[in-house]
Amino acid sequence: MKLQRLLSLTRQAVDTYEMISSGDRIAIGISGGKDSLALLYALQSLMKFYPEKFEIHAVTVDLGFENFDVSKIKALCEQLSVPYTVISTDIGKIVFQTRRESAPCSLCAKLRKGALNKAALELNCNKVAYGHHKNDVVETMLLSLIYEGRFYSFSPKTYLDRTGLTLIRPLIYVDEADVIGFSNKYQLPICKNPCPADGYTKREYVKKLSKSLEHDNPGVRDRMFHAIIHGAIPGWPDTPIH
Repeated sequence: MKLQRLLSLTRQAVDTYEMISSGDRIAIGISGGKDSLALLYALQSLMKFYPEKFEIHAVTVDLGFENFDVSKIKALCEQLSVPYTVISTDIGKIVFQTRRESAPCSLCAKLRKGALNKAALELNCNKVAYGHHKNDVVETMLLSLIYEGRFYSFSPKTYLDRTGLTLIRPLIYVDEADVIGFSNKYQLPICKNPCPADGYTKREYVKKLSKSLEHDNPGVRDRMFHAIIHGAIPGWPDTPIH
């Protein structure tokens, strides 16, 4: 996928859900994966011509695992003229050594979000952007349906009362396959996830299930996505049906 296509889908989501306003300072959560790096490219490019003028600041929450090298991400941010901050934490140690969590993802995600939000406020940002794409939206719905017995997925735009921050997900119209294509075409400096639980989670199971469903029923992922965005899920803003 070319940058122009990524920008088109990003702007569609930003416009549909009014994610960006003039004067916004947006902290982009950079994990080092393909999704967050694609989001960095998208918002950096959008910033150049979008009618609502805004600023971005890339932020990585370092969980404290060994062999997590962000030097190539730093170089990319310098190339794109985007300020970059790395937040050092002991989250990995807390989750896997101190707490010895058998299902670590929930606690880790909570601590990571807290660290990112704190950094965003310290950097005078009023919004935080995540690199969740269309597949993430569908997979989160399947997780909720299978393990919680409810029809739910995260919203493209959420106001966080406790911090005053607004969380946005500008890539929700982008397929993961397109993110992969973009990553390969532009040779994004992806950092391998150092988490010992990577690849062995419920989300990984649901990702494989989603691929299987799409293989057996072509187009099912798009139909599930359509059901989500028009399903009146609590917290989701209204969007026109098309």
